[in-house]
Amino acid sequence: MRAYYSLKHSLKQLRWRWRRGRVAARWGAEELAAAPVVIGNAMPKSGSHLITQVLEGLTELGPFVDPGFPPVTRFEDNTNLPESAVLANLQRLRPGDIVYGYLHAKEPFLSALTRPGVATIFVSRDPRDVIVSHVFYAADMYPGHGMHTYYNQVLDSMEARIDAAICGVTEPDYELSPILTKYQAYLDWLKQPAVLSMRFEDLILEREQALNRILDYLETRGFTPQVSRAEAVATLAAGIAPRKSGTFRKGQPGNWREHFTPANIATFKAETGDLLQRLDYEKDADWS
Repeated sequence: MRAYYSLKHSLKQLRWRWRRGRVAARWGAEELAAAPVVIGNAMPKSGSHLITQVLEGLTELGPFVDPGFPPVTRFEDNTNLPESAVLANLQRLRPGDIVYGYLHAKEPFLSALTRPGVATIFVSRDPRDVIVSHVFYAADMYPGHGMHTYYNQVLDSMEARIDAAICGVTEPDYELSPILTKYQAYLDWLKQPAVLSMRFEDLILEREQALNRILDYLETRGFTPQVSRAEAVATLAAGIAPRKSGTFRKGQPGNWREHFTPANIATFKAETGDLLQRLDYEKDADWS
């Protein structure tokens, strides 16, 4: 199977070069060479497919290329790549390429995603909704997930699954990081002036404002559409179709309220401290 996926990737590289040629012919080679690399970055289950749909709209606004690769952090079979291979994927990108991934806020990725010529958009999401999305995905939607059997055969309730996702799991054959640990690996993206940080919820509930922020940011990174702002916003919005994502379930902000029990809320508060305040989802610890 490895040979199959390697061949598949090689063919995609040929397609990438062909697409770059078409974009250069349409917009001009000089325009393509001046375009920034655009990277959509997120935690898993936090809006990576949504931001990718938005960014693909850039191909209608200027000299941008959708290479058609998997996330830069994964191989063709969806397995995680070692850091050296992820960095090689990032270094291979050329002006105008649009990619996405699940990149931790640490070196060498901090430098790679904040250097001149790169526009990085980091999307965060309410961790309570991330937990619910993860549980449904692992338990119901993807039988190949490492927690699928644990959620369905070891645990017997949604409340128990949510607690497991909050606290993490360390048992023979099953391992899951606590939700706080997951977020700590990404939080420093919020401190990077060269990175545009956005909330998943804003892309859903305050879409026009969020898309304007993206266009404002891209202007600071070297790209300005040659159409009116209203037309540019409409073009980006036209590509948003969450249900086209293979991992889409509901995507509605605040869905956690339908599944968290009072016990889950107490566990979350005890395990995550001020995480929600740091992410600006709650003003203090007095929420329910």
